[in-house]
Amino acid sequence: MPDVFDVLRADHAAITQMLVELEAGPSASGGASGPQLDARGEIAAALIIACAKHEAVEEQYFWPTVRDRVSNGSDLAAHAISQEEDAKHVLARLEKIAPSDLDFDDLLTRFNPAGREHMAYEEQYVWPALRQTLTAADAEQLGTKLIDGKKLAPARPLPARPASRVVLTTAGPPGTAVTWRPSDLDKRRRMAPRKP
Repeated sequence: MPDVFDVLRADHAAITQMLVELEAGPSASGGASGPQLDARGEIAAALIIACAKHEAVEEQYFWPTVRDRVSNGSDLAAHAISQEEDAKHVLARLEKIAPSDLDFDDLLTRFNPAGREHMAYEEQYVWPALRQTLTAADAEQLGTKLIDGKKLAPARPLPARPASRVVLTTAGPPGTAVTWRPSDLDKRRRMAPRKP
């Protein structure tokens, strides 16, 4: 069974892969074709869902554990949640506009470095501090909570609404979940080849 750090690492890897694809792919300002913009929109939609679910379960399970177990956990959690809140606002705006809109690229340009900074903050400062306080069993149990929580987590960013058990179970039907896999990129690339 994966532990909390395995679960979060996998989320970060998937999100990073989507960010890389969005940065490298053709954009509206770069003259992307309709199918290329459609593929870009699909990746962005998957990014929004992945981030929404990731942040919701972190707020529900991970950050309370950090606060309880790490000596400066409240400060670490407050900083990270502030970063997450900023990201939710950007993603909520991104969700409402088309990839052909120039604001779409502006929002991605704003989100990408902030998202990477947030993931680095967690990995470099929070995880090592928490790792020292958890037994292997505790880490696995928390990993299981994250996995199970994502099944019911909202598939949309909810700015200014910390994830609660009620939010996790009422923000959207589980059928709204989208699972993104790196292999999906191959399908999109075949459907929307890049300009040379």
